[in-house]
Amino acid sequence: MLTKFETKSPRVKGLSFHPARPWILASLHNGVIQLWDYRMCTLLDKFDEHDGPVRGVDFHKQQPLFVSGGDDYKIKVWNYKQRRCIFTLLGHLDYIRTTVFHHEYPWILSASDDQTVRIWNWQSRNCISVLTGHNHYVMCAQFHPTEDMVVSASLDQTVRVWDISGLRKKSVAPGPGGLDDHMKNPGTTDLFGQADAVVKHVLEGHDRGVNWANFHPTMPLIVSGADDRQIKLWRMNDNKAWEVDTCRGHYNNVSCAIFHPRQELILSNSEDKSIRVWDMSKRTCLHTFRREHDRFWVIAGHPTLNLFAAGHDAGMVIFKLERERPAHALAGNLLYYVKEKYLRKLDLTTSRDTAVMQLRAGRSPVYSMSYNQAENAVLLCTRAANAENSTYDLYAMPKEENSSNPDAPEGKRSSGLTAIWVARNRFAVLDKSHSLVIKNLKNEVTKKVTIPNCDEIFYAGTGMLLLRDTDAVTLFDVQQKRSLGQVKIPKCRYVVWSADMATVALLSKHVVTIATRKLEVLCSVHENTRVKSGTWDDSGVFVYTTSNHIKYAITNGDHGIIRTLDLPVYLTRIKGAQVFCLDRECKPRVLTIDPTEYRFKLALVNRKYEEVLHMVRNAKLVGQSIIAYLQQKGYPEVALHFVKDEKTRFGLALECSNIEAALDAAKSLDDKDCWEKLGEAALLQGNHQVVEMCYQRTKNFDKLSFLYLITGNLDKLKKMMKIAEIRKDTSGHFQNALYLGDVEERVKVLAGCGQTSLAYLTAATHGLHDEAEKIKEGVDTEKTPLPSPAPGARLLQPPPPIAQSEQNWPLLTVSRGFFDSAMIAGKKSEGVSAGLVAEDDGEEAAGGWGDDDLGLDDEDGGDEFKDAEDDDGEGDGWAAEDDIELPPDLDLVSSPKVDEGPATDDGYFVAPVRGVPPTQHWCNNSSLPVDHVLAGNVESACRLLHDQVGVVDFSPYKQHFLSTFSRSRTMFSCLASTPSLPHHPQSNWKDAAAKTGMPAVGMKLSDLVSRLQSAYQLTTSGKFTEALTNFRSILLSIPLLVVETKAEEQEAQQLLAICSSYLVGLAMEGKRKELPKGTVAEQVRVCEMAAYFTHCNLQPVHQILTLRTALNLFFKLKNFKTAGSFARRLLELGPKPEVAQQTRKILQACDKNPTDEHKMNYDEHNPFDICAASFVPIYKGAECESAPLSGAKYCPQFKGEVCRVDGVSQIGKGVAGLKIRRKIK
Repeated sequence: MLTKFETKSPRVKGLSFHPARPWILASLHNGVIQLWDYRMCTLLDKFDEHDGPVRGVDFHKQQPLFVSGGDDYKIKVWNYKQRRCIFTLLGHLDYIRTTVFHHEYPWILSASDDQTVRIWNWQSRNCISVLTGHNHYVMCAQFHPTEDMVVSASLDQTVRVWDISGLRKKSVAPGPGGLDDHMKNPGTTDLFGQADAVVKHVLEGHDRGVNWANFHPTMPLIVSGADDRQIKLWRMNDNKAWEVDTCRGHYNNVSCAIFHPRQELILSNSEDKSIRVWDMSKRTCLHTFRREHDRFWVIAGHPTLNLFAAGHDAGMVIFKLERERPAHALAGNLLYYVKEKYLRKLDLTTSRDTAVMQLRAGRSPVYSMSYNQAENAVLLCTRAANAENSTYDLYAMPKEENSSNPDAPEGKRSSGLTAIWVARNRFAVLDKSHSLVIKNLKNEVTKKVTIPNCDEIFYAGTGMLLLRDTDAVTLFDVQQKRSLGQVKIPKCRYVVWSADMATVALLSKHVVTIATRKLEVLCSVHENTRVKSGTWDDSGVFVYTTSNHIKYAITNGDHGIIRTLDLPVYLTRIKGAQVFCLDRECKPRVLTIDPTEYRFKLALVNRKYEEVLHMVRNAKLVGQSIIAYLQQKGYPEVALHFVKDEKTRFGLALECSNIEAALDAAKSLDDKDCWEKLGEAALLQGNHQVVEMCYQRTKNFDKLSFLYLITGNLDKLKKMMKIAEIRKDTSGHFQNALYLGDVEERVKVLAGCGQTSLAYLTAATHGLHDEAEKIKEGVDTEKTPLPSPAPGARLLQPPPPIAQSEQNWPLLTVSRGFFDSAMIAGKKSEGVSAGLVAEDDGEEAAGGWGDDDLGLDDEDGGDEFKDAEDDDGEGDGWAAEDDIELPPDLDLVSSPKVDEGPATDDGYFVAPVRGVPPTQHWCNNSSLPVDHVLAGNVESACRLLHDQVGVVDFSPYKQHFLSTFSRSRTMFSCLASTPSLPHHPQSNWKDAAAKTGMPAVGMKLSDLVSRLQSAYQLTTSGKFTEALTNFRSILLSIPLLVVETKAEEQEAQQLLAICSSYLVGLAMEGKRKELPKGTVAEQVRVCEMAAYFTHCNLQPVHQILTLRTALNLFFKLKNFKTAGSFARRLLELGPKPEVAQQTRKILQACDKNPTDEHKMNYDEHNPFDICAASFVPIYKGAECESAPLSGAKYCPQFKGEVCRVDGVSQIGKGVAGLKIRRKIK
């Protein structure tokens, strides 16, 4: 028995395989029906409407329906696509034992403890016949697969066969006799009142109640199993039925017995915790499969596949009786495989399939084969259920082939687990004691080899073997008797070598491991479903199959899906786009695949760029996965070649810094966001012409003015000033006047907007006395005295530009990549001028890649002749008259010489200069506030917190700072009465130099996460005040974190968002509870706040609580429509059964009258944020301000106030953003 899939669940009482899909229904003793995908091993759906055990279940053969019957006396018909019960059939008066669909007519057959069998029409949804006659519970009823008969089994110790042709004639019409037969005697039925169903045979022979009875699919046989522990086989004809034989062996009640759909076998299971397989002709037990603790209740066979399922006390098991993998071996273009009792040969080039020879008959199928091309001999291994009884056969193939009547040569049979050729005339056998023997062509032992512990051997080339242990594979040299390499992998099942024996694929149940000849692992691929087989492509790609896919794996670890499969196949060879394989019927098949994807990736990995380009231009390479792959591997420029979608092109162009391509895409898209992104990217490259265009498109006048200022474009700056004046943008007008140094304009602007004092000061300071006097005249100086300019006032004049920057910043000449050249060549062929592109002169890129220090801030003004002067070998052409005599009064004061005077001998002690403490380096090296706190520099820490997250009230941080600072040093006590010495622990102590130290991190992200859990618990238990304190403490601690990776940084941001959501929600809930509820308006406000609380981003357990509160309040206020919406959201979260039950009742009440009595400021369909101060919704698109630390949203009137959520940051302040990832400056 080969177990394919097992489930753990309450007792399984009914099973049904889907005829086409890899699905199985299991009906359970607790009333649930489970739908499983046994190939993917996943639970697809659960149907939970029966009250009590469900004993019968069956899929319809064509429609998306299944039927179930349970102990609630109900038969339910379900549509699995709609995932619901479509109707219920009522009529039985006791438990229903089995329910089955008819294979052809719209009928359902049910058997019940009310001692009847009923036939129902599921289209008209009524009972069309009741079969009475049993005088005890009817345990089972089945339709005959082809004829108008029903078999039923009952605890009255009988099996009854019923003829239902009358029912068919009456309700369905023409039967096997055709229309003529039906028309000949239409009245007979009515005249004699022929019954719908009559008992044809009563089979008596069991001594106890019969639990199961089943028809044979093709022969006139019935099998039955009963509480007398016997399985009986019955034969019948038109006149009578009789007992053929009895199978004895079970030692408890037989619960179920069925015929094998395609073999002469009976399968039965019993409450003795065993499944047994019986030979139908010999009536002997072939196999017994036992479980430790679980009784079996039901067994089912797949209608077309070699699959069975058995239900027991703790779930179900899906199994096969025997392996279906065809034994095969490949030699060049010839495939040898075993089918039935013949060895066959398939020529892959001509597709000629011939039988080579007849094999010696054996009970078990051939497990594996090894072919020797040199001697034209073959080894066939057969595995028995008990491994020690396994054998192998050595055959020499006949020289003369006769396909119509193949020879049956005498093979040499010996015991052994596996036999494999290791040389031209030697083969290795792993015997039952797991030792290795080498034999010759006469099947004589030539030597014994001691090997490491192993339970299977595989071919590994001449004189080599792979030895498999439970968790490793070892390469073993049979000649030298030593191990050459080992790889640790889960139990390896199959080994596939590449044609040149350079690489090997080791296939485990769910893992494909690719290794070199010496077993050095190149890559490993994990699969969810079982790996079945594999073969190597000529290009060195491993193509393999799983239960439902053909996939590929490249040796660098890239892998993907080539195509899906309906049924598993076993690959033998791949040539181009053709895959040769064998299916489970041992039929050779050829499948067509599209190898473009893996060939493209392989070409990219091997840097065969011409091939890549050819595929890009000619193949249909589309899809997000290929684009993502190219981005991940660092080839976004390749994707640019074939991506047509402008948005994707834009993103790729920015990624590979291709401003021209990005500009083209941006023009097509003409989207504000795109222009902004392009402006940023172009600014980084100094491409100010594109930046100018972007700012113009987005009408970003402030940035445009600044751009004209730094590029020295005064003409356009004057135009910007005029534009600002026309737009009545006083601030912009003044700013532009300031950039231009236009004092008169500034005075005019200030005077125009009523700032007379500033206008007077500006005019007076800059010497514009006439203007100053004019202003003075127009002002009543007694009421508003004008200030006098400060004595040391300086003029606000910008430096004039030396030259206007017309050109973009010069970029370094870099070697052009293959794809850029190809792109240019393509453009040339399209007639685009190639003169716009700098030709590659083959020189190395300068050493200043990424060196953007333009030397503008050098202290010495940047000596541009430095290199020339440093060169020792001056040519005569540079010889200058530099022997100038300087007058003595220009002589510089000489600095005192070190060796002057006998200071060193005077005995003076010069104290060493104090060094820089490590804490100072911490401040220099880091821009993280916590590092400055640890260094004791609270001022700079506060400044950083202010700049990064907008903190303005530092009092809540006092305790955090003190506890952080206390962690920053350790103290060593020295001699008595001397002060302790401080020591500063560092996080990078292993590789830190004197100046690059960083403080050790005290508080970690994991600490905050554990504190979050306790805050969650407080929230659950309703201690909101304590929970608020905890959440706020975590929130304030986040800017004092240090993280190493981007993932951790994102996790911290997530934590911050969680805390913020909870703080807003809990504060709002606290406020809601304090509000009065006297008037209707007050009650409406209370309800609104409860509704907003349900939109805070809380954990499901808390979300359920908020929804329950809101649901109850809205229901009381008679806003039934909104209450119904809350009820649905609540049920989606899967609350406890009692809560769910109550919610469903409320939902039913709401659905009867779906109206809202009171109007509220709450629209659940329009996304909104909650103002953390006024607790009103800020709908999408409305103006709002954010708190820089907590991210909480506020209505605009709260701008400038301290955030209510974090209690420290200023609402609406512009900041640099949270920085907690450590980077050394």
